[in-house]
Amino acid sequence: MKYHESTIVVRYAETDQMGIVYHANYLVWMEIGRTDFLESIGLRYFDMEQEGYISPVLDVHISYKRAMKYGQKAVVKTWIKSYDGFRVVYGYEIRQEGGNDIHISGETEHIAVRKVDFKPVSTRRTFPTWHEAYLEAMKS
Repeated sequence: MKYHESTIVVRYAETDQMGIVYHANYLVWMEIGRTDFLESIGLRYFDMEQEGYISPVLDVHISYKRAMKYGQKAVVKTWIKSYDGFRVVYGYEIRQEGGNDIHISGETEHIAVRKVDFKPVSTRRTFPTWHEAYLEAMKS
């Protein structure tokens, strides 16, 4: 299975008055991880959108284990947890750079839909390049 790691510097604007990362910012970091992961396997959401499709989030789960704080560096590890030709689930773990403890774990589920009417499409048929890249990433 292929994994990709993205490093995020915790910015002051992402924290609350106590210097703790506000919980919703982890969703942004997961999106950064997912976008970087896709680029690491040769795919870009931009290209999908140019063809008239988008990939919305259907479901998200986050488990908060330890807080990240201002001044730390976060490492977002991203991979494809499951894929069935239609739905794809990405897995995430967020750690402090240089640390082994998981601070945040989560997953997001996505499908491809037409931009004009949000009608779901089969990734396997509509985006064969994505389909093959997903399968390859899951076995490598």
